[in-house]
Amino acid sequence: MSAGKDMVTWRALNAAMHQIMEDHPESFTLGEDITTWGTGGGTYGVTRGLLKKFGRERVMDTPISEEVLLSAVSAAASRGTRPILEIMYSDFSFLGFDGIINQAAKNRYMFGGQFDVPVTIRSNGGSGIGKAAQHSQSLETLFAHIPGLEVVVPGTPGDAYGLLRTAAASDNPTIFLEHKNQYYDRGPVGTEAIPFGQARIAREGKHATVVATQQILSYSLQAAEELAAEGIEVEVIDPRTLYPFDMDAVYASVGKTRHLVVGHEAVRDYGWGAEFVAQTVEAAWDKLDAAPVRVGGSRAPIPYAQVLEEAVIPSKDDIVAAVKRTLA
Repeated sequence: MSAGKDMVTWRALNAAMHQIMEDHPESFTLGEDITTWGTGGGTYGVTRGLLKKFGRERVMDTPISEEVLLSAVSAAASRGTRPILEIMYSDFSFLGFDGIINQAAKNRYMFGGQFDVPVTIRSNGGSGIGKAAQHSQSLETLFAHIPGLEVVVPGTPGDAYGLLRTAAASDNPTIFLEHKNQYYDRGPVGTEAIPFGQARIAREGKHATVVATQQILSYSLQAAEELAAEGIEVEVIDPRTLYPFDMDAVYASVGKTRHLVVGHEAVRDYGWGAEFVAQTVEAAWDKLDAAPVRVGGSRAPIPYAQVLEEAVIPSKDDIVAAVKRTLA
């Protein structure tokens, strides 16, 4: 693959999967309908072509049984393989939380560091395509709260490619959350892995800092364009990973802009944005000229109807209003 080639997100992820399977002979991928549905590679095409290239020993369709799958990959990783499991929608991972939280996240600790747990759990979250309450949740905060898990939230095709390669190479259990409304976003994709814990400045500015991920990152960039027309230059930061997270990038930006807004699609109350705000207040209070502002989803299930779905998720206008509020 040539550096900087434009791709949509699902093709970038597919390219990463092919490269991972070549780079790590101990890796294998599995999940429900990953060789048959959608474009021939799961619901969104991410595993397309893997079966033909790597065979059924390494590319496996499975029964619908998230509880079994999540415990199985935790055990397989603990025995020296490098599984990559696709959970069709992150909402379904609730069925197998024991495998994630009590097994994968804790095995190294519980067994005195005798082995690593290099498992990647790929799934998707978020709203925007009418999948309703049990297929559209944003669960990244739940995973980021658990010691032992790495949590990745790519917001561009290039980050999807580079971060998935890092996830597969990691010796830690990694939750890799794609956004279902961004599989057809197009952008440049490089050839290198992207390290965890390094935020990206998506747009430079000097008046306010907005930290946001995935779909809300996109809305924040649109808001920044609108605010620029009014003379307000917003710096937009994409954390890329929620654990590990790059607070130094936030402190540096706030040191320049002296104002902070954090936006995410997950429910605002008790969301990861509160953690970013709290750490900034604790470590960089003297750099702030006003109270930080949080923007997040309503404390409600995600509706099916488009107009209602849009009503409970932060919009570009919500970001604009939040920036003006902290600057007032």
